[in-house]
Amino acid sequence: MRDGNIVEAKELVKRFTPKGTLPVTALDGIDLSLATGCLTAVIGPDGAGKTTLMRLIAGLLTPTEGTLRVLGMDVQGHEQEIQNRLSYMPQKFGLYEDLTIAENMTLYANLHGVPEETRATRFPHLLDMTGLAKFTGRLAGKLSGGMKQKLGLACTLVRSPDLLLLDEPTVGVDPLSRRELWDILQRLSKEEQLSIFVSTAYMDEAELCRRVYVMNHGRLLASGSPEELRGLARGRCYRMTPPAGVPMRVLQGLLLDDREHIVDAVPERGAVHFIRRENAAEDAIRARLPLPFEAAAERLEDGFMILLRADEEKNAAGQTEALAFAPLSLDANQAPEGGIDSDDSLRAKEAPIIEVRELVRKFGDFTAVDKTSFEVHRGEVFGLLGPNGAGKTTTFRMLCGLLPLTSGHLSVAGVNLRDARTEARANIGYVAQKFSLYGNLTVEQNLSFFGGAYGLSREKIKQRLEEILREFHLEDYRHAPAESLPGGYKQRLSMAAALLHQPRILFLDEPTSGIDPLARRDFWRQITDLAVKGTTIIVTTHFMEEAEYCDRIMIQDQGKLRALGTPADLRAQNGGESATMNEVFIRIVEKAREKGGAAG
Repeated sequence: MRDGNIVEAKELVKRFTPKGTLPVTALDGIDLSLATGCLTAVIGPDGAGKTTLMRLIAGLLTPTEGTLRVLGMDVQGHEQEIQNRLSYMPQKFGLYEDLTIAENMTLYANLHGVPEETRATRFPHLLDMTGLAKFTGRLAGKLSGGMKQKLGLACTLVRSPDLLLLDEPTVGVDPLSRRELWDILQRLSKEEQLSIFVSTAYMDEAELCRRVYVMNHGRLLASGSPEELRGLARGRCYRMTPPAGVPMRVLQGLLLDDREHIVDAVPERGAVHFIRRENAAEDAIRARLPLPFEAAAERLEDGFMILLRADEEKNAAGQTEALAFAPLSLDANQAPEGGIDSDDSLRAKEAPIIEVRELVRKFGDFTAVDKTSFEVHRGEVFGLLGPNGAGKTTTFRMLCGLLPLTSGHLSVAGVNLRDARTEARANIGYVAQKFSLYGNLTVEQNLSFFGGAYGLSREKIKQRLEEILREFHLEDYRHAPAESLPGGYKQRLSMAAALLHQPRILFLDEPTSGIDPLARRDFWRQITDLAVKGTTIIVTTHFMEEAEYCDRIMIQDQGKLRALGTPADLRAQNGGESATMNEVFIRIVEKAREKGGAAG
């Protein structure tokens, strides 16, 4: 290992040639070096080439061009030697769900030939570090998402590697479990001097690493310490607070629509954090949007977004055609029924479009949802949050009419779901976590299928098909198979399919998981547009910053409702105005568990 580097890549290229198609360049001339004993991250949108890079380092793929040295050896010709000394945890780690925690660890130890005397010390250490020691007899299939990820890490580490590769280990994992997993990684790096290379979708995780690489479209855009990458946004970040009654997402939409002066804008801690373009004057922003704003500290995400936006604007092939939205204004009356600025005003306006009273759902002796009550009003964006295994998915599925309730009252759009689930579903649009599209069907065929599934007549499908293709800029893709679409367009098609029958309520199950940050901004701009027009939105997400887009959020844990209110209310009760929603979420869950006992 020269110069203390455990991995060295020079002009690394990887091309794939799928059957019957032209070659695809997944990595395009990457230069990279990973220092021994360090925690290093790679960040970038979905499809940036992060997984390909991981698989090349692991010796699972062969470079097309360039050189790659791992553990002091050229990967080509030394694949097995390298694999014997590193551990790799892919996005879909292969746990055996019908085996217990202990049996899974034993199986992986057998596969790697770990001696019994090593297991005697290694297993207790890993179980203690991951917090799984009390649950060794539990089946992997019965674990929460966070516990499964910790078991996957333990199985990956049954032998002591020289290099640990982790491909997005916390995607789909709640904030509490994410924090616990990163505590483990930091301990491994500091106490065992383990070299760790991790790809992540979360900027707060990348902040914990010594060095960060930024990728897009198979190219390396920048690298440096988190502080160095934050510095790209120095002097260009601001905070703007919306007027009373105006949701933060509306102000965000107004800022994002000003592409001439604004790079990025996101709700954060009760205001909208935005980045000014380098050559844009502050007075030009004030002239378009006459609200006071103040300088804000730059974040790693700001540097990342500046790099990403600049690269996308240079790369026309990677640029997604912008959707056209209805104009937004700072008039609170633009929101349905004169604004949705507080819980009290919501209740005073009209009857709720969703009403939940003492909702219970049991699976045998297990109570997944325990006497939950809340209301949602027309045009509201309502967030449903909770740790893995908290009961939020069960609640979500009952609201959609996909799962019957055990007891209690649940009405959607005035229809009692106990008596008329089919009738209620006519008012509902649903976007599943992994975009439930038929990959071998074209865009047009997918829309026609979903139109029929929602009960539209042939004539109505024909009419709405043309309208929705125009609205989502899908006309040029109407004959393209869904599986061939870029990620952003797949998301557009999923939204178009869910909105074809013009539902009153749209259910979104972790809709931004796996899509790039620019597409996430466009997605939330769409949601703002829909809410302004009166569509009610129910959304689940593990990106806690997205809770800031919601008018109100509900947090569940262990089947019980733990908190309900506006983001501002929950911040005030759990850490104050300076707290992030990530911090608020963790405080609420930990407080509830201290009172009721820790979850197993």
